[in-house]
Amino acid sequence: MTSAVITQRVFARSRGVAVLLVIAAAALTAVAAQVRIPLPFTPVPITGQTFAVLLTGAALGWRLGAAGQLLYVAVGAVGAPVFAEASGGMEVIRGATGGYLIGFVFAAGLVGRLAEHRQDRAFPTMVAAFLLGSALIYLFGVIGLIAATGWGPGEAFAKGVLPFLAGDLIKAAIAGLVLPGSWRLLGEA
Repeated sequence: MTSAVITQRVFARSRGVAVLLVIAAAALTAVAAQVRIPLPFTPVPITGQTFAVLLTGAALGWRLGAAGQLLYVAVGAVGAPVFAEASGGMEVIRGATGGYLIGFVFAAGLVGRLAEHRQDRAFPTMVAAFLLGSALIYLFGVIGLIAATGWGPGEAFAKGVLPFLAGDLIKAAIAGLVLPGSWRLLGEA
């Protein structure tokens, strides 16, 4: 049984509102992409994107969350400077970080689906949902790294997942506080 996600409790349901929420999700991810910390041993930087991806997925539900990330990737693929370092174009999609970008669509959908099943209402379940979404992004990211760099799975995992685990735990903990706290403010837990 699915229930409403938080944006459905805050905003009226209409096609216009849905379009605006999808655009807002893509825009938030684009802004978060510019928060970037390069790491010298990997072509994958630390960015704010994954937090934006998973948060918008949880807030919008699976359809709109995935649509927001699909819009983000599509706008970037056609050359708009929305990816990290204000980059864009198909060369980014085919590059070392392209797998992560593709994974954003599926991860937002997964976390959105879990939120529709009320996993966004309590700290432990929201943290678990964020960690599952992160794992899905990593899966696509490692596949993309292998394809773009020629690295083996072990090297791709060591350079494309391990350096980011601590940050993702922090992001998951923040989400575990923010979303359930928001539901409590609305009088629903």
